[in-house]
Amino acid sequence: MRSKSIPVLLLSTILAQGCSSGGGSATGEPPKAVPVKVGKAVRKDIPVQVHAIGNVEAYSTVSVKTMVAGQIREVRFVEGQDVRKGDLLFEIDPARYEAALKMAQAALARDIALKNNAEKEVGRYAGLIEKDLVPRQQYDQIASSAEALEATVKADEAAVENARVQLAYCFIRSPIDGRTGSLLVQKGNVVKENDAALVTIHQVVPIRVSFSVPEQQLSAVRKYRAEGGLKVEAAPRDGNGAPSSGSLSFIGNAVDAATGTIRLKGTFPNTDRRLWPGQFVNVVMTLTTRAGAVVVPSQAVQTGQQGQYLFVVRPDLTAEARAVEAGDAFGGETVIGKGVQPGETVVTDGQLRLVPGIKVEAKEGAGG
Repeated sequence: MRSKSIPVLLLSTILAQGCSSGGGSATGEPPKAVPVKVGKAVRKDIPVQVHAIGNVEAYSTVSVKTMVAGQIREVRFVEGQDVRKGDLLFEIDPARYEAALKMAQAALARDIALKNNAEKEVGRYAGLIEKDLVPRQQYDQIASSAEALEATVKADEAAVENARVQLAYCFIRSPIDGRTGSLLVQKGNVVKENDAALVTIHQVVPIRVSFSVPEQQLSAVRKYRAEGGLKVEAAPRDGNGAPSSGSLSFIGNAVDAATGTIRLKGTFPNTDRRLWPGQFVNVVMTLTTRAGAVVVPSQAVQTGQQGQYLFVVRPDLTAEARAVEAGDAFGGETVIGKGVQPGETVVTDGQLRLVPGIKVEAKEGAGG
């Protein structure tokens, strides 16, 4: 492959540096080989990825409030405790609600007795009306009273059920699996119905990570998601430990006009609880894999006035400058669209002392 021409200004700068760093002398001594570190251009499958800064969010959040008024008699958990759905959290003094239930049950029993007696009366008067011994109007009044008592019994039954519900509200249970936060109302305080939150519970297993990507990438995200689930990785910004793996679960329904970004969310199992609500993380979302891409160590790619270039070491250990088309970078390697062939040796360190054609002393470096 023939090398492309190097910009005049860049070439003159490189020549000047080479002459001042041992590229020959006025005495006619042969130029010394310039020591450099080298790596290889290789062909491999490279993932196409999107990088972003994300924020960890609880999978679900519940602010626990009381549905009845009263004094908090017991608190059945400690702050920061893991709780399961249905676990008892608070007890409100139930005395007044137990009394209300007993009153409703007594009213129901009374009205059931009255209804039963009215039904018997209707039965007796039915026989008499057939023999034409009582006026029809009197029978109709007794029948109406029985029907009214039947309706009253149904109302009493509803009142008993409501009293049971109010009593059950005195025992506040966790609606989700999660982790409790700070206790906002202490034992002994009197609370009002549906007033202030008593405690907030965050569900952290599983958990979500929210992040934004430029709107230009939205079409690619939607395209590759339609072909299958997209893998999302999140790592704490301190860089400790391997990233957590999850999948893309949400694409926002509108682009933010102020920032030109679209909101995405990934869901993570988080069984090891490495991710925590409110935490900032580095997010990497893999869209697809580019098969058979030519890559070089990223240190090999240089930027000049006319674009990007790198130095290739020929078989005779001389340096050749090449203009290249550099693409995405991943894991310390950069994809090269044009300019380098797989198997060629590229310079990864020491480029500032090189000029085209100068001898080099190659040492394996990054990617060697």
